[in-house]
Amino acid sequence: MLEPNQFEEDEAWVVFQLNDAPVRTEQDGDFNCIALMDAASGFIFGTAFVSVAQAEPSVFEVRKLFSSCLERSGGTPATLLLPKGQFQTTFPSEAKRRGITAVHVHETELLSLTSEATQGFREHVQGGRA
Repeated sequence: MLEPNQFEEDEAWVVFQLNDAPVRTEQDGDFNCIALMDAASGFIFGTAFVSVAQAEPSVFEVRKLFSSCLERSGGTPATLLLPKGQFQTTFPSEAKRRGITAVHVHETELLSLTSEATQGFREHVQGGRA
């Protein structure tokens, strides 16, 4: 399992889904919240809400997310960690375009990095439902 203390700040970022259950809206349907977070500090640089009908954000959404995150971080990570079987196209392509190595790992390997954020999202946004 990957641990925050294995990384320096801005060495690696993690892409993951914050929500357990879709975020429901009356007008626009159901969404997943995708986060881009620093592996060392746990700081979430940015998020994108993506329709549950989409497997991952569009190229435009990913580029916008990367740009805003890079502005906030002040540094470019060497590695982008992604859960295996998720985010197979747009995030790896954008990482490559920016000179960042995309690495897919088993989702369980990311739990110690992401569990606090997903728990907080569950409590504050989804009202504690699992």
